[in-house]
Amino acid sequence: MNRMPAAVEMNVAEGPEAEGARRATGASGPSATLRATTPDPEVPTKVQRRQFTAAYRLRILKEADACTKHGARDTKHGALGALLRREGLYSSHLVNWRRQRDQGELIAGRARKRGPTPKPIDPRVKQLESDNRRLQRKLARAETIISLQKKLPRSWGSP
Repeated sequence: MNRMPAAVEMNVAEGPEAEGARRATGASGPSATLRATTPDPEVPTKVQRRQFTAAYRLRILKEADACTKHGARDTKHGALGALLRREGLYSSHLVNWRRQRDQGELIAGRARKRGPTPKPIDPRVKQLESDNRRLQRKLARAETIISLQKKLPRSWGSP
């Protein structure tokens, strides 16, 4: 069990190499302040999707239709690629928005509802359901009357 001489032993928490060493408080040396200033690298759990208004979509489609050259950057109306880069859009956005414009979905107040389309209910099914409810009410009344008829003679005292 060789021990180092006392002059050579060094407290790890005090030396220059102790930058990453832990202290009793749980914070490390000078690198703790550096970590506090760096942004959090965690990815948010739920990313918020971009939502474009109908007016914005129509404006972008108008500008895209005005583009004469698709590849050049310095044309009179601006290039389609430059427009997409400037707005941060994809060409698939334009395809979908043109389809929506042609179907009349970009008119204010006529947005298509999301989710599955409801199945139309057959009128015969509606009629049968209303008949079922009516007959259930009638049955409940009849059962009440029958139970009262059974209890009534006992309350009169007749055998």
